[in-house]
Amino acid sequence: MPNNPPLIANNSLIAIVDDDESVREAIKGLLRSMKFTAETFSSAEDFLRSAHVNRTTCLIADINMPGMSGFDLYRHISNLSRRIPMILITAYPNDGVRASPPGAGIFGYLIKPFSDDDLLKSLRFAFSAAPDRDDAP
Repeated sequence: MPNNPPLIANNSLIAIVDDDESVREAIKGLLRSMKFTAETFSSAEDFLRSAHVNRTTCLIADINMPGMSGFDLYRHISNLSRRIPMILITAYPNDGVRASPPGAGIFGYLIKPFSDDDLLKSLRFAFSAAPDRDDAP
């Protein structure tokens, strides 16, 4: 993995929401190795109850989770006054979903296991397209 500078400000946060602890921790470790600030949550509900929602610059969420799914979380986030770019991940790919993402706030659809490069590309896309970003690449 190239040693690129962070794409976001130091006070920003990438939130990882996945019910699989090993996936959460692996993504968090990867992001931290790339100098990002990252926090993990075992459910969408845990994320929404956290104090980190307002700091979140990008959200990586599993599509298939018990309770609120990644799509449900996307719909909830879409109703907030502050938009958070999302990258959806899944171990159960669905060509229909990938062909037509549910809305403008989705900046990646990655199938587990995905490469470091694919995640980084999705992050760059999310940050460059975010309307309130002054420091996007």
